[in-house]
Amino acid sequence: MNPDLAIFFATSGHSGVDRLAHNLVPTLARRGYQVDVLQVRGHGPHFTQVPPGVRLIDLGTAHTYTSLPALTRYLRQERPGSLYCDKDRLNHTAILARALAQGLKAPDTYLAVGTGTTLSIDCAERGWWHALKTRFSTGQLYPLADNVIVTSRGVADDMAAYTGLDRNLIEVVPCPVVAAEVFAGDFPLPDHPWCQEDGPPLIMGLGELSGRKDFATLIRAFALLRSEIPARLMILGRGKDRDRLLALARGLGVADYLDLPGFVPNPLDYLARASLFAFTSTLEGLGFALIEALAVGIPAVSTDCPSGPREILQDGKYGPLVPVGDHQALAAAMRATLRNPPSRAFLQAAARPYEIERATSAYVRALALPLRPNNIP
Repeated sequence: MNPDLAIFFATSGHSGVDRLAHNLVPTLARRGYQVDVLQVRGHGPHFTQVPPGVRLIDLGTAHTYTSLPALTRYLRQERPGSLYCDKDRLNHTAILARALAQGLKAPDTYLAVGTGTTLSIDCAERGWWHALKTRFSTGQLYPLADNVIVTSRGVADDMAAYTGLDRNLIEVVPCPVVAAEVFAGDFPLPDHPWCQEDGPPLIMGLGELSGRKDFATLIRAFALLRSEIPARLMILGRGKDRDRLLALARGLGVADYLDLPGFVPNPLDYLARASLFAFTSTLEGLGFALIEALAVGIPAVSTDCPSGPREILQDGKYGPLVPVGDHQALAAAMRATLRNPPSRAFLQAAARPYEIERATSAYVRALALPLRPNNIP
Protein backbone atom coordinates (compact mmCIF):
# COMPACT_ATOMS: atom_id res chain seq x y z
CA MET A 1 0.00 0.00 0.00
CA ASN A 2 1.35 3.40 -0.96
CA PRO A 3 1.88 5.76 1.97
CA ASP A 4 -0.50 8.68 2.19
CA LEU A 5 2.26 11.11 3.06
CA ALA A 6 6.04 11.32 3.13
CA ILE A 7 7.63 14.01 5.30
CA PHE A 8 11.15 15.11 4.42
CA PHE A 9 12.72 17.23 7.16
CA ALA A 10 16.33 17.65 8.33
CA THR A 11 16.28 19.51 11.62
CA SER A 12 18.52 20.46 14.51
CA GLY A 13 16.48 18.37 16.96
CA HIS A 14 14.99 21.32 18.87
CA SER A 15 13.65 23.69 16.21
CA GLY A 16 10.17 24.85 15.33
CA VAL A 17 10.11 22.29 12.54
CA ASP A 18 10.84 19.58 15.11
CA ARG A 19 7.85 20.78 17.11
CA LEU A 20 5.74 20.68 13.97
CA ALA A 21 6.80 17.10 13.20
CA HIS A 22 6.30 15.84 16.76
CA ASN A 23 2.77 17.23 16.86
CA LEU A 24 1.67 16.64 13.28
CA VAL A 25 2.96 13.13 12.55
CA PRO A 26 1.38 11.27 15.52
CA THR A 27 -1.89 13.12 15.02
CA LEU A 28 -2.07 12.13 11.37
CA ALA A 29 -1.24 8.54 12.30
CA ARG A 30 -4.07 8.46 14.86
CA ARG A 31 -6.41 9.57 12.12
CA GLY A 32 -5.47 6.55 10.02
CA TYR A 33 -2.91 8.02 7.63
CA GLN A 34 0.17 6.04 6.63
CA VAL A 35 3.14 8.38 7.07
CA ASP A 36 6.77 7.90 6.07
CA VAL A 37 9.35 10.13 7.78
CA LEU A 38 12.38 10.38 5.50
CA GLN A 39 15.56 10.90 7.48
CA VAL A 40 18.97 12.41 6.76
CA ARG A 41 21.59 10.97 9.10
CA GLY A 42 22.66 13.23 11.94
CA HIS A 43 19.52 15.33 11.69
CA GLY A 44 16.09 15.30 13.32
CA PRO A 45 13.28 15.00 13.84
CA HIS A 46 13.87 12.21 16.35
CA PHE A 47 11.00 10.16 17.76
CA THR A 48 11.39 8.35 21.07
CA GLN A 49 8.32 6.30 20.18
CA VAL A 50 7.28 5.65 16.60
CA PRO A 51 3.48 5.75 16.31
CA PRO A 52 1.65 2.88 14.58
CA GLY A 53 1.27 3.68 10.91
CA VAL A 54 4.56 5.63 10.77
CA ARG A 55 7.77 4.40 9.15
CA LEU A 56 11.18 6.00 9.68
CA ILE A 57 13.17 5.64 6.47
CA ASP A 58 16.92 6.31 6.41
CA LEU A 59 17.86 7.83 3.06
CA GLY A 60 21.46 6.74 3.65
CA THR A 61 23.06 10.15 3.42
CA ALA A 62 24.30 12.74 5.88
CA HIS A 63 23.62 15.80 3.70
CA THR A 64 20.41 17.15 2.22
CA TYR A 65 21.71 17.78 -1.30
CA THR A 66 23.35 14.36 -1.60
CA SER A 67 19.99 12.79 -0.74
CA LEU A 68 18.67 13.53 -4.24
CA PRO A 69 19.30 10.02 -5.70
CA ALA A 70 17.84 8.28 -2.65
CA LEU A 71 14.78 10.53 -2.58
CA THR A 72 14.23 10.00 -6.30
CA ARG A 73 14.36 6.20 -5.83
CA TYR A 74 11.97 6.42 -2.90
CA LEU A 75 9.42 8.40 -4.92
CA ARG A 76 9.64 5.96 -7.83
CA GLN A 77 9.24 2.89 -5.65
CA GLU A 78 6.81 4.03 -2.95
CA ARG A 79 4.80 6.69 -4.80
CA PRO A 80 3.39 8.44 -1.72
CA GLY A 81 0.20 10.37 -2.19
CA SER A 82 1.84 13.56 -0.93
CA LEU A 83 5.33 14.76 -0.06
CA TYR A 84 5.89 17.60 2.39
CA CYS A 85 9.26 19.17 3.09
CA ASP A 86 10.46 22.31 4.83
CA LYS A 87 13.52 24.55 4.48
CA ASP A 88 15.09 25.81 1.28
CA ARG A 89 17.65 23.08 0.55
CA LEU A 90 15.20 20.26 1.15
CA ASN A 91 12.58 22.00 -0.95
CA HIS A 92 14.99 22.24 -3.89
CA THR A 93 15.94 18.59 -3.51
CA ALA A 94 12.31 17.48 -3.36
CA ILE A 95 11.31 19.50 -6.42
CA LEU A 96 14.17 18.00 -8.45
CA ALA A 97 13.58 14.48 -7.11
CA ARG A 98 9.90 14.52 -8.07
CA ALA A 99 10.77 15.74 -11.57
CA LEU A 100 13.36 12.96 -12.00
CA ALA A 101 11.07 10.29 -10.54
CA GLN A 102 8.13 11.16 -12.76
CA GLY A 103 9.97 11.96 -15.98
CA LEU A 104 7.47 13.06 -18.62
CA LYS A 105 4.49 11.59 -16.77
CA ALA A 106 2.05 13.61 -14.74
CA PRO A 107 3.18 13.58 -11.09
CA ASP A 108 1.79 10.79 -8.91
CA THR A 109 2.84 12.62 -5.75
CA TYR A 110 1.41 15.93 -4.60
CA LEU A 111 4.30 18.15 -3.47
CA ALA A 112 4.07 20.83 -0.78
CA VAL A 113 7.14 22.83 0.21
CA GLY A 114 7.29 25.04 3.26
CA THR A 115 9.22 27.65 5.15
CA GLY A 116 8.78 29.57 8.39
CA THR A 117 11.36 32.26 7.60
CA THR A 118 10.81 35.90 6.66
CA LEU A 119 13.04 35.66 3.60
CA SER A 120 13.96 39.29 3.01
CA ILE A 121 15.27 39.78 6.55
CA ASP A 122 16.96 36.39 6.75
CA CYS A 123 18.73 37.00 3.43
CA ALA A 124 19.82 40.49 4.48
CA GLU A 125 21.53 38.98 7.51
CA ARG A 126 23.29 36.27 5.49
CA GLY A 127 24.81 38.43 2.74
CA TRP A 128 24.30 39.25 -0.93
CA TRP A 129 25.28 35.85 -2.38
CA HIS A 130 22.82 33.96 -0.21
CA ALA A 131 20.16 36.56 -1.02
CA LEU A 132 20.76 36.22 -4.76
CA LYS A 133 20.55 32.42 -4.67
CA THR A 134 17.46 32.38 -2.48
CA ARG A 135 15.53 34.95 -4.50
CA PHE A 136 16.28 33.16 -7.76
CA SER A 137 15.64 29.61 -6.55
CA THR A 138 12.43 30.48 -4.72
CA GLY A 139 11.03 32.48 -7.61
CA GLN A 140 11.97 29.88 -10.25
CA LEU A 141 11.73 26.50 -8.49
CA TYR A 142 8.87 26.87 -6.02
CA PRO A 143 6.24 27.25 -8.79
CA LEU A 144 7.07 23.64 -9.74
CA ALA A 145 5.57 22.48 -6.42
CA ASP A 146 1.82 22.12 -5.96
CA ASN A 147 1.66 24.20 -2.80
CA VAL A 148 3.89 26.48 -0.75
CA ILE A 149 3.00 26.33 2.97
CA VAL A 150 4.03 29.11 5.34
CA THR A 151 3.36 29.89 8.98
CA SER A 152 1.96 33.41 8.76
CA ARG A 153 0.58 36.03 6.38
CA GLY A 154 3.64 38.16 7.00
CA VAL A 155 5.93 35.39 5.76
CA ALA A 156 3.68 34.83 2.73
CA ASP A 157 3.51 38.50 1.75
CA ASP A 158 7.25 38.95 2.24
CA MET A 159 8.03 35.87 0.12
CA ALA A 160 5.84 37.05 -2.74
CA ALA A 161 7.23 40.59 -2.69
CA TYR A 162 10.86 39.53 -2.30
CA THR A 163 11.02 36.71 -4.85
CA GLY A 164 8.23 37.50 -7.32
CA LEU A 165 6.46 34.24 -6.47
CA ASP A 166 2.73 34.39 -7.18
CA ARG A 167 1.01 35.12 -3.86
CA ASN A 168 -1.82 32.76 -4.87
CA LEU A 169 0.62 29.83 -4.74
CA ILE A 170 1.38 30.47 -1.07
CA GLU A 171 -0.97 29.12 1.61
CA VAL A 172 -0.89 30.16 5.27
CA VAL A 173 -1.48 27.12 7.47
CA PRO A 174 -1.54 27.40 11.28
CA CYS A 175 1.09 25.28 13.02
CA PRO A 176 -0.05 22.57 15.46
CA VAL A 177 1.49 24.04 18.61
CA VAL A 178 -0.59 23.26 21.70
CA ALA A 179 -2.55 20.20 22.81
CA ALA A 180 -6.22 20.54 23.72
CA GLU A 181 -5.54 19.75 27.38
CA VAL A 182 -3.34 22.85 27.70
CA PHE A 183 -6.46 25.00 27.57
CA ALA A 184 -7.84 23.17 30.62
CA GLY A 185 -5.03 24.60 32.71
CA ASP A 186 -4.07 21.75 35.06
CA PHE A 187 -0.30 22.17 35.45
CA PRO A 188 2.05 20.69 38.08
CA LEU A 189 3.78 23.10 40.42
CA PRO A 190 7.41 23.65 39.32
CA ASP A 191 10.20 23.12 41.81
CA HIS A 192 11.19 26.77 41.93
CA PRO A 193 10.63 29.13 44.89
CA TRP A 194 9.35 31.97 42.69
CA CYS A 195 6.59 29.71 41.43
CA GLN A 196 5.62 28.28 44.80
CA GLU A 197 5.26 31.37 46.93
CA ASP A 198 2.64 34.10 46.85
CA GLY A 199 5.13 36.78 45.92
CA PRO A 200 5.42 39.77 43.60
CA PRO A 201 4.41 39.60 39.92
CA LEU A 202 6.48 37.14 37.90
CA ILE A 203 7.33 38.12 34.33
CA MET A 204 8.39 35.30 32.03
CA GLY A 205 10.50 35.09 28.88
CA LEU A 206 11.13 31.91 26.93
CA GLY A 207 13.58 31.00 24.18
CA GLU A 208 17.20 30.67 23.16
CA LEU A 209 19.47 33.21 24.81
CA SER A 210 20.53 34.74 21.50
CA GLY A 211 20.43 38.02 19.64
CA ARG A 212 17.23 37.28 17.74
CA LYS A 213 15.28 36.82 20.97
CA ASP A 214 16.64 40.17 22.23
CA PHE A 215 16.29 39.47 25.94
CA ALA A 216 18.59 42.45 26.53
CA THR A 217 15.66 44.72 25.65
CA LEU A 218 13.47 42.75 28.05
CA ILE A 219 15.97 43.19 30.90
CA ARG A 220 16.23 46.93 30.24
CA ALA A 221 12.43 47.22 30.21
CA PHE A 222 12.25 45.18 33.41
CA ALA A 223 14.69 47.53 35.12
CA LEU A 224 12.40 50.46 34.28
CA LEU A 225 9.34 48.55 35.44
CA ARG A 226 10.87 47.72 38.82
CA SER A 227 11.07 51.41 39.66
CA GLU A 228 7.26 51.24 40.02
CA ILE A 229 6.33 47.57 40.47
CA PRO A 230 8.34 45.10 42.64
CA ALA A 231 8.34 42.39 39.97
CA ARG A 232 10.63 39.46 39.19
CA LEU A 233 11.86 38.27 35.79
CA MET A 234 12.55 34.67 34.77
CA ILE A 235 13.81 33.71 31.32
CA LEU A 236 13.72 30.02 30.41
CA GLY A 237 16.24 28.79 27.86
CA ARG A 238 19.93 28.46 27.24
CA GLY A 239 22.33 30.06 24.80
CA LYS A 240 25.55 31.90 24.19
CA ASP A 241 24.26 35.24 25.54
CA ARG A 242 23.71 34.05 29.12
CA ASP A 243 26.77 35.73 30.64
CA ARG A 244 26.15 38.95 28.74
CA LEU A 245 22.56 39.10 29.97
CA LEU A 246 23.61 38.51 33.57
CA ALA A 247 26.22 41.27 33.29
CA LEU A 248 23.58 43.63 31.90
CA ALA A 249 21.26 42.85 34.83
CA ARG A 250 24.07 43.55 37.31
CA GLY A 251 24.83 46.85 35.61
CA LEU A 252 21.17 47.87 35.83
CA GLY A 253 20.87 46.80 39.46
CA VAL A 254 18.27 44.08 38.90
CA ALA A 255 20.43 40.93 39.08
CA ASP A 256 18.78 39.85 42.35
CA TYR A 257 15.38 39.89 40.65
CA LEU A 258 16.38 37.97 37.50
CA ASP A 259 16.70 34.20 37.17
CA LEU A 260 17.94 32.25 34.16
CA PRO A 261 17.21 28.60 35.06
CA GLY A 262 18.29 27.33 31.63
CA PHE A 263 16.35 24.76 29.66
CA VAL A 264 13.32 23.25 31.37
CA PRO A 265 11.45 20.28 29.86
CA ASN A 266 7.97 21.58 30.75
CA PRO A 267 7.92 25.37 30.29
CA LEU A 268 4.12 25.47 30.39
CA ASP A 269 4.26 24.59 34.09
CA TYR A 270 6.28 27.77 34.65
CA LEU A 271 4.18 29.90 32.31
CA ALA A 272 1.08 28.94 34.26
CA ARG A 273 2.55 30.65 37.37
CA ALA A 274 3.53 33.86 35.58
CA SER A 275 1.72 37.17 35.78
CA LEU A 276 2.91 38.28 32.34
CA PHE A 277 4.73 36.87 29.32
CA ALA A 278 7.09 39.11 27.35
CA PHE A 279 8.04 38.23 23.78
CA THR A 280 10.90 40.39 22.50
CA SER A 281 12.13 38.75 19.27
CA THR A 282 13.58 40.79 16.43
CA LEU A 283 12.52 38.21 13.82
CA GLU A 284 10.12 35.25 13.85
CA GLY A 285 8.29 33.10 11.35
CA LEU A 286 5.48 32.70 13.85
CA GLY A 287 6.26 32.67 17.60
CA PHE A 288 5.50 29.35 19.32
CA ALA A 289 6.25 30.63 22.82
CA LEU A 290 3.76 33.46 22.44
CA ILE A 291 1.06 30.99 21.39
CA GLU A 292 1.85 28.74 24.35
CA ALA A 293 1.57 31.62 26.83
CA LEU A 294 -1.81 32.63 25.43
CA ALA A 295 -3.03 29.02 25.49
CA VAL A 296 -2.16 28.84 29.18
CA GLY A 297 -4.09 32.07 29.65
CA ILE A 298 -1.22 34.38 30.59
CA PRO A 299 -1.34 38.05 29.51
CA ALA A 300 1.32 38.83 26.92
CA VAL A 301 3.13 41.77 25.40
CA SER A 302 5.21 41.44 22.25
CA THR A 303 7.48 43.24 19.86
CA ASP A 304 5.90 43.88 16.48
CA CYS A 305 8.58 41.87 14.72
CA PRO A 306 8.13 40.19 11.36
CA SER A 307 6.12 38.16 11.00
CA GLY A 308 3.98 36.24 13.50
CA PRO A 309 3.16 38.25 16.65
CA ARG A 310 0.86 40.77 14.97
CA GLU A 311 -1.20 37.92 13.53
CA ILE A 312 -1.25 35.90 16.75
CA LEU A 313 -2.31 38.93 18.79
CA GLN A 314 -4.65 40.08 16.00
CA ASP A 315 -3.25 43.58 15.61
CA GLY A 316 -3.04 44.12 19.35
CA LYS A 317 -6.50 42.85 20.28
CA TYR A 318 -5.07 40.15 22.56
CA GLY A 319 -1.98 42.00 23.77
CA PRO A 320 0.02 45.16 23.06
CA LEU A 321 2.61 45.31 20.29
CA VAL A 322 5.67 47.54 20.67
CA PRO A 323 8.53 48.44 18.31
CA VAL A 324 11.47 46.05 18.17
CA GLY A 325 14.25 47.07 20.56
CA ASP A 326 12.25 49.81 22.30
CA HIS A 327 12.66 49.02 25.99
CA GLN A 328 10.75 52.11 27.11
CA ALA A 329 7.67 51.19 25.08
CA LEU A 330 7.97 47.61 26.31
CA ALA A 331 8.14 48.71 29.94
CA ALA A 332 5.04 50.88 29.49
CA ALA A 333 3.14 47.99 27.86
CA MET A 334 4.19 45.61 30.64
CA ARG A 335 3.11 48.09 33.30
CA ALA A 336 -0.31 48.67 31.71
CA THR A 337 -0.96 44.96 31.20
CA LEU A 338 -0.02 44.04 34.77
CA ARG A 339 -2.39 46.69 36.07
CA ASN A 340 -5.28 45.64 33.83
CA PRO A 341 -4.82 42.02 32.68
CA PRO A 342 -7.35 40.48 30.23
CA SER A 343 -9.30 37.40 31.28
CA ARG A 344 -7.89 33.92 30.79
CA ALA A 345 -10.73 32.82 28.48
CA PHE A 346 -10.28 35.93 26.33
CA LEU A 347 -6.55 35.30 25.89
CA GLN A 348 -6.99 31.62 25.08
CA ALA A 349 -9.18 32.48 22.10
CA ALA A 350 -6.08 33.82 20.33
CA ALA A 351 -4.35 30.43 20.62
CA ARG A 352 -7.27 28.25 19.51
CA PRO A 353 -6.31 28.15 15.79
CA TYR A 354 -2.98 26.56 16.82
CA GLU A 355 -4.53 23.71 18.82
CA ILE A 356 -3.02 20.49 17.46
CA GLU A 357 -6.16 18.75 16.22
CA ARG A 358 -7.57 21.87 14.63
CA ALA A 359 -4.31 22.80 12.94
CA THR A 360 -3.79 19.21 11.75
CA SER A 361 -7.11 19.43 9.91
CA ALA A 362 -5.77 22.49 8.12
CA TYR A 363 -2.69 20.48 7.12
CA VAL A 364 -4.85 17.64 5.85
CA ARG A 365 -6.44 20.07 3.40
CA ALA A 366 -3.18 21.83 2.49
CA LEU A 367 -1.40 18.51 1.79
CA ALA A 368 -4.32 17.21 -0.29
CA LEU A 369 -4.65 14.10 1.88
CA PRO A 370 -7.72 11.90 1.44
CA LEU A 371 -10.37 12.34 4.09
CA ARG A 372 -10.63 9.59 6.68
CA PRO A 373 -13.79 8.72 8.63
CA ASN A 374 -12.07 9.71 11.88
CA ASN A 375 -10.68 12.95 10.48
CA ILE A 376 -11.68 15.87 12.68
CA PRO A 377 -13.07 18.82 10.70
